[in-house]
Amino acid sequence: MTLRAEETVVGFVGTGVMGKSMAKHFLQAGYSVLIYTRTKAKAQELLDAGAVWKEQVSELAAQANVIITMVGYPSDVEEVYLGVDGIIAHAKPGTYLVDMTTSKPSLAQKIYEEAKQHSLHSLDAPVSGGDVGAREARLTIMVGGDQEAFEAVEPLLAIMGKNVVLQGGPGAGQHTKMCNQICIATNMIGVCEAIAYAKKAGLDPARVLTSIEAGAAGSWSLSNLAPRMIAENFAPGFYIKHFIKDMGIALEAAEEMGLLTPGLALSKSLYEELAEKGEADSGTQALIKWFDRQ
Repeated sequence: MTLRAEETVVGFVGTGVMGKSMAKHFLQAGYSVLIYTRTKAKAQELLDAGAVWKEQVSELAAQANVIITMVGYPSDVEEVYLGVDGIIAHAKPGTYLVDMTTSKPSLAQKIYEEAKQHSLHSLDAPVSGGDVGAREARLTIMVGGDQEAFEAVEPLLAIMGKNVVLQGGPGAGQHTKMCNQICIATNMIGVCEAIAYAKKAGLDPARVLTSIEAGAAGSWSLSNLAPRMIAENFAPGFYIKHFIKDMGIALEAAEEMGLLTPGLALSKSLYEELAEKGEADSGTQALIKWFDRQ
């Protein structure tokens, strides 16, 4: 099935740091966009650009034929999809549901099964790339679900990202995102240790970065977050509190599979210590503060 722009109404639930940019791309591409978020003021920029506000998730679900969600926690995902006033209870048969929140693989599977009973198509499609990737439509999108549903919405996903891959059945997108977060968790420790070492050695961290990011040590975090650390810019591209949530999901899933992840556990403990000291709403690059305090 081809979802033509003139026949597609996109409902977007959640317009936070990343969701706002993601929804904006659909407006720029000429789609009709409905918006629901807990705080209407946060969606004002999108409303000014032509999006239509809906007072309830149920109202949005009844009018859109593609619904994209980008909310905070698995509990939010469950409420938005499975609640009495949620998406599945009110969406029209044939509607495509795309949850782009980083959430539990088991919940993605549960939503898929419930959606299927209501003749709805469900995909889990978490993303990576942070606020920059969202603004520039360069997100990596990891998808789980049926091939046919994926092919139908792939052109819409391509509006938000450049690396869109179907990883397998329901929950596969979330499992892939856990792999992503596990890599980032320990990599962030390495990035911070390198910057802290450079400072202690009397080097210019920014100058050091020009050498090491081009070699074998190179990574997205080193190129994109290390400069923010050096500039002491801790504004959130991705909140510490949400990263702690993701690491918790990954640890739980790993334990269920009998897999030990000591690096992940260490990173989560360091971030939790920062959160307890008031950094929960800072960006993940604020981990450098833990090392600066030593």
